[in-house]
Amino acid sequence: MRIYREFKRLASLVNEGSVFCAFDTETTGLHSSQDFLMEIGAVKFNKDGVISTFDSLIKPPVSITPFVTNITHIDDELVKDKPAASSVVQDFLRFSEHTVLIAHNAPFDVGFINAELSRMTFPELKNQIIDTLPLSRWAYPALGKYKLQFLAENFNIDVKNAHRADDDARVCMEVFLRCVKDTMSVQKPSDKKTDRNEQQSLF
Repeated sequence: MRIYREFKRLASLVNEGSVFCAFDTETTGLHSSQDFLMEIGAVKFNKDGVISTFDSLIKPPVSITPFVTNITHIDDELVKDKPAASSVVQDFLRFSEHTVLIAHNAPFDVGFINAELSRMTFPELKNQIIDTLPLSRWAYPALGKYKLQFLAENFNIDVKNAHRADDDARVCMEVFLRCVKDTMSVQKPSDKKTDRNEQQSLF
């Protein structure tokens, strides 16, 4: 997993034109080895704004428990006619190609994508990944809480549909941009040659 940790260079990545893809997953449980995807949502953007969005429900090979339905409002009836994960994951790979992936608690979401890729005998994700959980801890060390919905409330980010992948992906994008904006005083100035080399290494 290629986690990007040069947080002081994020402003340069944004300003030099990198394309980012904030994404989120909803799953049947917490363990990628035994649980399954049931939604992938994503938003692709750059310094000029949103480029495009992606969202697809998935029919998992197991029943969705009432506990999960209570959190996500996704049930077996809602996904009964939806495509299998193998199809949706391939669509997501095409959507996110040549982007820097962004997720909140990225090992969880990336882990589920990679688990499905493994079932398909595909290689794991090769994208560089920015995790907004450690990023927000770095940007706001005194905040104390770093769950996505708490950050959204703290930053007055409009949450339309919490715990659904498309809206959580949008919120993740906004948290990322807010972190960059609020740390401009410590962001390293752009060095075009260095930034060009870094961007090439991302892809």
